[in-house]
Amino acid sequence: MTPATIATSTHVSPLLFEGVTWREFKAVEQLLDRPGYRLSFLDGVLEIRRMPGEPHETVKKRIAALLELYLLMAGFDFTPTGSMTLESEGGAVKREADESYKLSPGRVRPDLAIEVVFTSGGINKLEVYKRLKIKEVWFWEDGVLEVYHLREEGNTLHYEKVSSSEEVKGIDLDLLLRCINMVNHVDAIKTFQQALQQ
Repeated sequence: MTPATIATSTHVSPLLFEGVTWREFKAVEQLLDRPGYRLSFLDGVLEIRRMPGEPHETVKKRIAALLELYLLMAGFDFTPTGSMTLESEGGAVKREADESYKLSPGRVRPDLAIEVVFTSGGINKLEVYKRLKIKEVWFWEDGVLEVYHLREEGNTLHYEKVSSSEEVKGIDLDLLLRCINMVNHVDAIKTFQQALQQ
C-alpha cells in the first residue's frame, strides 16, 4: 500500500505567446496584475500560468516551514524573499519563484529558488534562473525533489543536477522530502524538528 502524500500534481499547461517584446511584456504585466496568475518571460516568449490553488500553496508553505526551521537551527543568517520578482531586461527574463532565499547578508539576488511544479510545459525555468545567476534551484514535483546547482566553466554557466544541496549545507534531503510529503503539516514539522535535534 502506498502511503498518502501531501498533494499530487494535476498538470495544466500554461498559455504561451511568442514574439513579444520586453515593452509589450511589461504592458501585459500591468494589465494582468491580479491574484492567481503568474507571468514569466524568456527570449520573447510570454508565459501566463494560472496558479493551481490550495495544493500548490500547501506544498510551497510546507517546504518553506521545513527549510526555515533547518536554516534557523543550522545557524544560517538568512532572509526569506518569497516570490519576489526577479527580472533582467538585458537578459530578456522575468520570473517569480514560489519561494526564494538569501542565505547570507548582503546578497543582491537570492541564492536559492524553489519551484513547486503543478503545470507542464512552458518556458525553460532553468534557463531563466541561469540568466538571473541564481546559485541553486529546487524543483518539487509529484513527491520528488530535484536540486540543481549553477556551475561556471570559463565564461559559460550551466546547471548540474546534484544529490545534495551546496547552498544549504548539511540538510538531509531525504528527510526533508519525507517530511514535505507527509499528509499532516504539524506531524511533518515535528518529525523534522525531532530529527534535527538528535
